[in-house]
Amino acid sequence: MATPSKRTNSPVLDGLRREQDTPTAWIFALPALAGLIFFVLAPFLLALFLSFTNLRLGSPLPLEFTGLRQYARIFADAAFLRALQNNTVFALMVVPVQTALALGLALLINQPLRGMVVFRTLFFTPVIFPLSLVSVIWILIFAPGPDGTLNSLLQWLTLGAWEPRDFLHDPRLALPAITVTSIWQGVGFQMVILLAALQSIPAELYEAARVDGARKRQQFVHITLPALKNPLTFVILVTTILAFRLFDQVQIMTRGGPNHATTTVMYEAVNAAFGSQQVARGAAMTVVFFTIVLTLTLVQRRIAGQERATS
Repeated sequence: MATPSKRTNSPVLDGLRREQDTPTAWIFALPALAGLIFFVLAPFLLALFLSFTNLRLGSPLPLEFTGLRQYARIFADAAFLRALQNNTVFALMVVPVQTALALGLALLINQPLRGMVVFRTLFFTPVIFPLSLVSVIWILIFAPGPDGTLNSLLQWLTLGAWEPRDFLHDPRLALPAITVTSIWQGVGFQMVILLAALQSIPAELYEAARVDGARKRQQFVHITLPALKNPLTFVILVTTILAFRLFDQVQIMTRGGPNHATTTVMYEAVNAAFGSQQVARGAAMTVVFFTIVLTLTLVQRRIAGQERATS
């Protein structure tokens, strides 16, 4: 039987071993790097270049370098500023609510009870549905008038006191309606991530806590939450990015209305590039969107890194 090789304490041999492993590591990382270059870096650089020009689809004018003119125009545009505001409000509603619901569902399904596999499947099922299908389903749920599904349910629950609303055409209710749709569709993904993290916590920690007389709340605060710090950071980060990528639900359910109450940065960028054929304007909006998402990502990673360093 071959004996396993012993690790050496020699820094020279360790350095040689790392140099031998480096080509293999690059080979395994090459597909991921190629994907990042061709699908993230290259499109961003192209959008950045186009944002400094006057490119329009079908325009006979030659391509000219206009500097920061497109950025000055979009930040002076009330519709774009409203889209930024809507994106921010949507993220502030979706991120905490969806994260809290995902954590609650993960804690519930993690219980050793019968039928939990069925409930896990039911909660995760909306994640695999296309957003177009989810949007159509919720358009039917939000149907106006007393015969609408949600209006009928609320009338029944309030014994007829509820007045039917047109959710998707009310400026006060349209964005919350899209928020509910997005939370329903995406909460199962975060739930599965947190459930996997919960199941990786050693049971001995809870047994020791019970022996010491710790209650459920104390176990949750001192064992569960610290163990879920990294998964929760990942969930919040991904949810924030997806919140600022909001487009499909707006395009299908409200088309940015009513009165720009549900327009988003992605919706304005796509409408500018392909609706108004102002490619440079749409590219500038895309660059702003990418910068916002990148900044939020770096800030959240910095905060998470500081928490890990102090813990």
